Amino acid sequence: MIQKIPLPVQNIIVTLGKAHFEAFVVGGCVRDLILERMPKDWDVTTNATPEQVLELFPESFYENEFGTVGVKVPRFLATTSPDYENDIIEVTTYRTEANYEDLRRPSAVHFTLSLKEDLARRDFTINAIAYGPAADGKWQLVDPFDGSADVTKKIIRTVGDPAERFNEDALRLMRAIRFFAELRDPQETKLTHSWHIEEATFAAIQKLAENLAAISQERVRDELAKIILSDSPMEGIQMLHDGGLLRFILPELEVGIGVSQNLHHIYTVWEHNLRALATCPSKKLEVRLAALLHDVGKPQTKRGEGYNATFYNHDHVGARIAEKMLTRLRFPKALVKKATLLVDNHLFYYNVDEVTEASVRRLIKRVGLENMDDLMAVRIGDRLGSGVPKAKPYKLRHLEYMIEKVSRDPVSVKMLAIKGTDLIEELKIPAGPKIGAILDVLLAEVIEDPNLNTKEVLLKRADTLKASPIETLRTHAEEKIEEKRAEDDQQIKKRHWVE
Repeated sequence: MIQKIPLPVQNIIVTLGKAHFEAFVVGGCVRDLILERMPKDWDVTTNATPEQVLELFPESFYENEFGTVGVKVPRFLATTSPDYENDIIEVTTYRTEANYEDLRRPSAVHFTLSLKEDLARRDFTINAIAYGPAADGKWQLVDPFDGSADVTKKIIRTVGDPAERFNEDALRLMRAIRFFAELRDPQETKLTHSWHIEEATFAAIQKLAENLAAISQERVRDELAKIILSDSPMEGIQMLHDGGLLRFILPELEVGIGVSQNLHHIYTVWEHNLRALATCPSKKLEVRLAALLHDVGKPQTKRGEGYNATFYNHDHVGARIAEKMLTRLRFPKALVKKATLLVDNHLFYYNVDEVTEASVRRLIKRVGLENMDDLMAVRIGDRLGSGVPKAKPYKLRHLEYMIEKVSRDPVSVKMLAIKGTDLIEELKIPAGPKIGAILDVLLAEVIEDPNLNTKEVLLKRADTLKASPIETLRTHAEEKIEEKRAEDDQQIKKRHWVE
């Protein structure tokens, strides 16, 4: 596995070793190495104190009470913004933690010389593995809790007693489910081959679920976002419900459990919302949240039962509920606004033979052209989440065609490098219908040869046209302009597979 450890990380470990300190990569990056995945970040643990680490690495900083020093290294992570010159590797001194009184953080942190004691304080066995040089210089796994075996067996289990681990930090209740959602293969259909939470660990989650209420909304939000953005978001949300945690996160979503729909749906509101999330094609957090919450207003607006049940205004009611939910979880205002907009407009009406270009323009004005692709992604999730086989039927493809058609610059005199005022001021042509006729001729000629579209060339050509009769000018231009418009329209139709 050493070949897969980036040189900047290896250099930190080697530098600490030369100074006679132990040093290992630890936690999730080791788990990912065993899974043959490329880690997204790297952590190092050592028996060197923070002060000793600072001395060895002048380009570093230490601004916390947990023994973690940020060591600056040359950029090597693909996810690092180009705005940053360096990556940061966190180097943490072996430590133990004690007296968790608020279900969130230790009241005391003690440095230790024992790697095993450091690993024992960690949350799950799959994260309590270290990898680094032994006394003989050869690299080896340090795995006192059989975490590598659990990785192989795809088991998420706590280090030691589950109740103790969850009482240390109640956010671990969500983290177990987040790892489940992130690690599982959505294509794996056999439960025996898929990631799962060990029985005693899950039983403790259910028993201690109410402890999650002690955790700040910001920390809960961050874990929820990772679940939503995982490859198995539907299974993650379902697991949050099964574990008794969702009632402390998105209780409004659970109101849809058991609420049947009408002839357009084969699933309950709860099942439909989860399936819409699972099938939403977007990777954006705000779009996936909108897909999950798009029908959250249905239980409140349901009237009647069976195939003829109605849910009038559930889109608008749902938007208000979604806004309240996401605001409570301290999501950024811009994200809340965007997700709410998508929920509020997910029910837009569109039938090919009934909707005009004007109505499409009104939809774009209401939603914003920049949001139309995201709204379409929510609509696709909505359709697939209903059990409908086609994600993008003809009428949605036709809508995309209409959106491009009405939002792109049309073939018009606006494309020219001169305006009517130029003809009036520089060529002294009187204001009137002839100005438009001349511009149409110039447009027809620019369509044939775009190189003519300069102010100097067009003014010279306009000067030769000003004596021609209006009807002659119009006849000359009309056929070429309409031909170009029809050609552009056909190209847009082909892109969206419509007739």
